[in-house]
Amino acid sequence: MSENLEIEFKNILTKTEFNHLVLKFKLDDSVFWSQTNYYFDTTDFSLKNVGCALRIREKNNKYELTLKQPTENSIGLLEINQQIEEQTAQLFIKNGKFPIGIVADRVSMILSSNLQNINCFGHMKTERSELEIVGGVLVFDKSSYFDMIDYELEFEVKDYEIGQKIFLDLLNNEQIPVRNTLNKVRRFYEEMKKQQ
Repeated sequence: MSENLEIEFKNILTKTEFNHLVLKFKLDDSVFWSQTNYYFDTTDFSLKNVGCALRIREKNNKYELTLKQPTENSIGLLEINQQIEEQTAQLFIKNGKFPIGIVADRVSMILSSNLQNINCFGHMKTERSELEIVGGVLVFDKSSYFDMIDYELEFEVKDYEIGQKIFLDLLNNEQIPVRNTLNKVRRFYEEMKKQQ
């Protein structure tokens, strides 16, 4: 189990902008890997409604259950992570059997309701590469969900103000407009609504 503060900046990119940055930073296919996020909530999206997100991430045949929730000062998100076994993950994904542990305890506190009401409502596959630079880690994501493919640049940082300046300078130098960018689960929700 780990708990950490996630501070990141993100910007949706066009395919052309994404490919330009991949070339600029000399990233080839060998430095990208695949991961799949499975998203969970109640049928009336109780977690989403209080600004939280719950997922299992499958990467390299390892599974991590993560709850993200807003912080008191609204800078970043508090992440609670719990490693789980594949069988445990599959039982949650397919049958809604919530894994025992710190994440379940925290979700119970947030919702004050039965964890049996939480189910998987979809998944997103992402091809990702990460690059450490001064000030943080640049993350290059190509994500597929429903019939959508989107491209995103994230910058994970420890210091909000320094990180923001570096990120905005990078976008400006590459003549990439700053775009209001929802996080992945929010983009997934929005696309899911369109599909219904």
